[in-house]
Amino acid sequence: MTTPGPTPGSLHRLFDLTGRVALITGGSRGIGLQMAEALGEFGAHVVLSARKADELAAAKAHLEHQGIACTTVMSDLSDPTAIVPLVEATNAVTGRIDILVNNAGATWGAPAEAYPPQGWAKVMDLNLNRLFDLTREVAARAMLPQGYGRIVNIASIAGLTGNLPGMEGTAAYNASKGGVIALTRALAAEWGRRGLTVNALAPGYFPSKMTAGTLDAHGEALTAMTPRGRLGGADDLKGAVLLLASDAGAHITGQTLAVDGGMTAL
Repeated sequence: MTTPGPTPGSLHRLFDLTGRVALITGGSRGIGLQMAEALGEFGAHVVLSARKADELAAAKAHLEHQGIACTTVMSDLSDPTAIVPLVEATNAVTGRIDILVNNAGATWGAPAEAYPPQGWAKVMDLNLNRLFDLTREVAARAMLPQGYGRIVNIASIAGLTGNLPGMEGTAAYNASKGGVIALTRALAAEWGRRGLTVNALAPGYFPSKMTAGTLDAHGEALTAMTPRGRLGGADDLKGAVLLLASDAGAHITGQTLAVDGGMTAL
């Protein structure tokens, strides 16, 4: 099967995603929508999945206003039965899936010694188990048969470090993101000779619905301890995801790139 996209010769063409389809989970807002903007601006047809129809409609209108081709699929990835229909709906757009950005996630706050089993299960199921389920199905049904794929898992610096004093209580989130980083390496090693790259981005603190409480309480302290002197912004993941999702990153696999203003360098 012929793979669409750039041909060698021009550095600019290495980033060209024309003709490619990118599925972005949790893509209706926040960093998911930011990454959709980046991939769409460089030519990808973006497929956004999320739980809420109104947020998907708003995201679709936002992207189409920028001239980006967008399809939306309402899907609750906490439900294992939602995986195959989402893959089938995405594959139906042009008959292929070239890029998968696993961005959907959840957290739950509680002291480790009192962490409720249902909280642990919720976080691990969505952040790690469903991420693997979706990646497996996208690989099996689209990327491996076509011999091409770019998988970008959204981990977190929480998977690389513990928490600061006073910010404890996210053991399941930390563990799930550490699992995403290990899974990224395992899949990269297994699928590398079959045309797929698998990498992870580990964002630091970006303003979002999930981080709102943490930033309200600790935003000034976190900013002060970041070498760049600020939190993540509206464009800070765009270059990184474009690199890993395009042919510019063809020889990068199994890696985790922290996008955190230098916080994990300390």
